[in-house]
Amino acid sequence: MLSREDNELLCRVGAGTPMGNLMRQYWIPCLPSSEFPEPDSPVKRMTLLGENFVMWRDTQGRMGAMTEACPHRGASMYFARNEECGLRCVYHGWKFDIEGNCIDMPSEPPESTFKDKIKARAYPCPEVNHMIWVYLGPRKEPPPFPAFEINTLPEDRVGSATIMMEEANWMQNLEGDIDTVHLDWVHAKLSKDAPYVGVGVPGFWNDDKRPPRLDVKTTDYGAYYSAMRTLDDGRDWHRINQFIFPFHTMISSGTHVGLRSFVPIDDEWAMLMAQTGQAGTGPIAKATRDRWAMGVDPFKDWHGYAPRTNDPRSYFYTVANRHNDYLIDPQIAKESLNIGMPFIMNLQDRAMTELMMGPDGEHIYDRPHEHLGTSDAMIIAVRKQLIEAAKRFDKTGELPANLDDTSQNRVRCATVLLDKDVDWVKETESKRTADDTTDVAFEHHLVPAN
Repeated sequence: MLSREDNELLCRVGAGTPMGNLMRQYWIPCLPSSEFPEPDSPVKRMTLLGENFVMWRDTQGRMGAMTEACPHRGASMYFARNEECGLRCVYHGWKFDIEGNCIDMPSEPPESTFKDKIKARAYPCPEVNHMIWVYLGPRKEPPPFPAFEINTLPEDRVGSATIMMEEANWMQNLEGDIDTVHLDWVHAKLSKDAPYVGVGVPGFWNDDKRPPRLDVKTTDYGAYYSAMRTLDDGRDWHRINQFIFPFHTMISSGTHVGLRSFVPIDDEWAMLMAQTGQAGTGPIAKATRDRWAMGVDPFKDWHGYAPRTNDPRSYFYTVANRHNDYLIDPQIAKESLNIGMPFIMNLQDRAMTELMMGPDGEHIYDRPHEHLGTSDAMIIAVRKQLIEAAKRFDKTGELPANLDDTSQNRVRCATVLLDKDVDWVKETESKRTADDTTDVAFEHHLVPAN
């Protein structure tokens, strides 16, 4: 269990907090390119790490992001006019370009040079493979752009992100992703022949009811683990998953490469952003291309996304949510799945993690009261890595290696079958690297329902 002090350090991400300061050093995936379909399209509000800003695509198609409060007298730039390569505040007409320069100040005399002394806080926000990333940190020159495989593949081999807003602290949602044992429970079918409900992933059935044996390895970029099961033929099946600083995971689920990011909106809300690509040199199947199509709602067959407001917490928020018990269906629980809702993205996980509450009703889990077992080894390791990294940066300024050494992010997840008692770390070294043009190693043992 964690002390209350370490739990606070782990979860709080606002400006000036140790974890918030650490996260601000990194590039953060923010919104998909499809949110800004054309030049001079409407301005959007956004919040990351409790920091409010606005985003827009300018007349030349470039992305811009700046603090929501106008530097003049704090009016919201959400209402600004997006035109002629800048945002013009409708309160007094001050206009800013994507670098935060004040390029027009009509409320001052024509001969005034005051505008040349004013600069808004602007954030670099490059677009890479259908995703807009943002840098909120203090460096004048941002760190190298992260070399995750989904960022370095050709654009036509990467799909647009699927996104789900989660009404809980970022860490409890991330912990659910690196918890391998829950796969056999919350995502499970009731029986091998239980009917498929026809929505989302069919669910899993595993004949072997013994829990997997976890072996966790910490690294300079985060941590990875193997969840091992010995099969009837004596071989070991290894399911190898990754955690990468500050909030990314790679979870083995097929032959595609991927990145899952648990991006904090603030202390109590986070977005799960999952992006998938295809490595190798072979053609991409039409069905895959269709699944990667821009603007697809992964929840369309389970009530879809809720209507948006101008509050970023309403973006990608599902109609099925904690306030209506995720529209759980007793018939599904009776006939098909262990939990009465379909396996779509992390919807089932949300039912577990969103209702973990703090002592004052906050959406921050009160970890000092938990009881951890051997199956929680990866969660324990990742918590330790994050807490130590935040404390070390706070005291010495030292940062995790993967911030500036982007080769540290060139990792993959994998599932492999190996002879019993071999050195699985050594045997899978080539399969855990993205610097390989072959497909992801994926030998399935847990069988999806059909």
